[in-house]
Amino acid sequence: MSQRPQEDAVSRRPSKAGAVLRVTAGNFLEQFDFFLFGFYATQISRVFFPTDSEFASLMLTFAVFGAGFLMRPLGAIVLGAYIDNVGRRKGLVTTLAIMASGTILIAFVPGYETIGLAAPALVLLGRLLQGFSAGAELGGVSVYLAEIATPGRKGFYTSWQSASQQVAIVVSAALGFVLSLTLTAQQIASWGWRVPFLVGCMIVPVIFALRRSLQESDEFKQRKRHPSVKEVFRSMAANLGVVIGGTMLVALTTTAFYLITVYAPTFGKSVLHLSSADALLVTLCVGVSNFIWLPVGGSLSDRIGRRAVLLLFAGLTLVTAYPVLSFLVQAPSFTRMLVALLWLSFLYGMYNGAMIPALTEVMPPDVRVAGFSLAYSLATAIFGGFTPALSTFLIHATGDKAAPGYWMSFAALCAICATLALYRGRRGGQGNRAGLAAG
Repeated sequence: MSQRPQEDAVSRRPSKAGAVLRVTAGNFLEQFDFFLFGFYATQISRVFFPTDSEFASLMLTFAVFGAGFLMRPLGAIVLGAYIDNVGRRKGLVTTLAIMASGTILIAFVPGYETIGLAAPALVLLGRLLQGFSAGAELGGVSVYLAEIATPGRKGFYTSWQSASQQVAIVVSAALGFVLSLTLTAQQIASWGWRVPFLVGCMIVPVIFALRRSLQESDEFKQRKRHPSVKEVFRSMAANLGVVIGGTMLVALTTTAFYLITVYAPTFGKSVLHLSSADALLVTLCVGVSNFIWLPVGGSLSDRIGRRAVLLLFAGLTLVTAYPVLSFLVQAPSFTRMLVALLWLSFLYGMYNGAMIPALTEVMPPDVRVAGFSLAYSLATAIFGGFTPALSTFLIHATGDKAAPGYWMSFAALCAICATLALYRGRRGGQGNRAGLAAG
């Protein structure tokens, strides 16, 4: 009899690990496709947005990339309220179905020369579908992980939401690296860029199988009453200040992530004139680095509190983002790009590891998915989604190749202000405490 509790504890460990794998599988698909769209922006611009100006074509491509992020707030409100009402499992299966539809559409749509204006229109539709589903996907996954976490380890558990995205970065960068070594630049521009997208389509059935076997969280099942969609909307309006604070909190996460992963390969090729293989290899290393630092940041915030970790790494980003990029552009090389982006990766991973659990804690429990999703989606739409386009514009307008560092520093300043506001009058923001806004 005395061994039964230990046996039960051991038997639960694989199920927790399995639940983390099943729920984060959809995050993998989302970021896999987002990264590919950013990395192959030059090839996509020529296939779907041909103009006389390479700058104009690239800006059109990044604008379509960013347009998907404008759909995130709508998806956060609609799908987030749906998940808070019907449950995490059913809602996350729905978001995955919508996301997969957008991925398949982008992979198979013919180019401009074949179907004319319908080509960019269909690509835009695919991005809008992806953005709509992603609006609630991240929130649903993060909240689910927070609800199944063991006491005092919420930061560690929720960090795997972002960590799963880094696996997608590593896999997609590795695919691109292999293609750059096996195909000519002309072959990649003509059809080779589609290969990784097709690989993404092939893994969709596997991810569906994993997600459908997901069990509902005990915390959600134990609630005696679940709010209707209208009640979720009313509660969201009543807690608008928390949502705005959460948006500013996420600003640094989403800006840093899209700068060092999605935009970095294009930056390395088009601005620094490094080879595609070098740019991809650096991005692959960044993905591995992110994967390592995210759980470390989450665990550290479990020990010393969210507030301390958030302020420390947002502050370091504020004062080092531009100098680090200046160091890179003064003498562009593979080594300098690797050093610069690994430093920014360290700052991103440590900050985001604490930010995700903090955002789940500041939202009222009854609207946790909708509130988290809306804050995250607004930040992604305003800051992260347009980071590639804005970085391209800043460099073009100022002539300063390190100009994206100013944008990252501004996002860090927003994060510092949000942290001070959300944790005002509270001590530390420890991971095992109740939500800040729930009381």
